[in-house]
Amino acid sequence: MVQRPLGNHHVGPDTLLVTPDTAQTELVTAETENLRELITRARYVLFDFDGPICRLFAGYSATLIAEELVKWLDSHGLKGLLTEEERTALDPHVPLHAVNRRHPGSDLVVGLEKWLTEQELKAVPTAWPTEYADALIRTWNAVGARLAVTTNNSPRAATRYLSSRGLTECFGPYVYGRTQNLHWMKPDPHWLHHALNAMGADPSTSLMVGDSPPDYLAAREAGIPFLGFARNERKLKELVDAGAAEWCIVGSLKPVLDHLWDQA
Repeated sequence: MVQRPLGNHHVGPDTLLVTPDTAQTELVTAETENLRELITRARYVLFDFDGPICRLFAGYSATLIAEELVKWLDSHGLKGLLTEEERTALDPHVPLHAVNRRHPGSDLVVGLEKWLTEQELKAVPTAWPTEYADALIRTWNAVGARLAVTTNNSPRAATRYLSSRGLTECFGPYVYGRTQNLHWMKPDPHWLHHALNAMGADPSTSLMVGDSPPDYLAAREAGIPFLGFARNERKLKELVDAGAAEWCIVGSLKPVLDHLWDQA
């Protein structure tokens, strides 16, 4: 039981009895207000692509792509290039980064990045839109925010997907992502800085919307407030373990959209 100073409606001299339920309600209210302010003050919004906007590999498994990449290395006599952990990773970026660490900027890395881009482009037609993402993007654009994509996927894949959903005009030219310079991928803030500079944005009036620790870490390094999207408990734990505050993580984009509608 918490005691707080109060002049009226009190038990005993100058104290108010506050139950744990009351304290919890006040905490939830404060966190909701913090989230509302985080969303409504953003004038520039940077979206990660695979996660907040869509599930790129919903119909074209990223795990199978990672396995194919490893098989390709094996078939070219490069089986010993990866550790066992890297060989069994579910994310194709893991073996790609591993090769780049050992042979940075090599023709091998260039070839693998090009191959991965082709797989991502093949995945676009079967990608699943994240629920409420299209409406959120259009609403944020309609209320005057300027939008960008900063992704570790190929910007060609992101651009093709946005075009398929009629969202190209919401982002304009501000779609940035993986190139053959893999060291620019998040958690490096390179593309976040690039997007801010291109839009003439101040980090303090910007917002990064992401679903992974690299998104959060890149935003933190760039001085950009962060809004986490966690579609399951695993994603939530990863973001919290990376340092993101739980109040700024949502399990659905609907409350974000609702706050924008309230502002409008």
